[in-house]
Amino acid sequence: MIKIVKLLCAALALQMSASANAALINFTGNITYHNDVIYTYFSLDQDATNVRVWTDSFRDGTNFDPITALWNANGSLIEEDDDNDNINPSTQTRFDSGFTIDFLAAGDYLFTVATYNNRANGRQLSDGFNFDSQAPILLRDWTQPANSINMGSFWSVWLDGVSRASNPTAVPEPGVLALMLLGVASIAFRRKAK
Repeated sequence: MIKIVKLLCAALALQMSASANAALINFTGNITYHNDVIYTYFSLDQDATNVRVWTDSFRDGTNFDPITALWNANGSLIEEDDDNDNINPSTQTRFDSGFTIDFLAAGDYLFTVATYNNRANGRQLSDGFNFDSQAPILLRDWTQPANSINMGSFWSVWLDGVSRASNPTAVPEPGVLALMLLGVASIAFRRKAK
């Protein structure tokens, strides 16, 4: 199942990639459930220094408290962060997070944003996240740990110094994801049968 998810996400990333030429890129959107995770794929055509990836969606308590992680193309965790509002202090507020990477080799990467405390379960993306087994709760009805109820659903992802990035996708909890994949597979099967 995880392999299918990775293949589907990689295909979507290739279809929706935006060329940036090491420009500043911003994506925004909204999540629905407390256990949704935003996946943003990006690439570096050559080794890079001073790559920055971050979220500034908290907006001083208007929206959910994010937790971020950086993964390599093999799904191995590079780094995870809860609070770091020093990546871009002009837009970030307390509880925002992200990374400044002094050196990052050419290749493909994944930056994830989840709600606090939906941390990675292990060092591999296939290990999932803490809230994966929980029934989805609408974000507006969920009391976020260390915060409050009725947190906003808006998210914002920034990438600086990358070659390309794909429009992020919010990946829902596994039960909803399984239904989505079943639907995509049946559409592909029907097209192939014609």
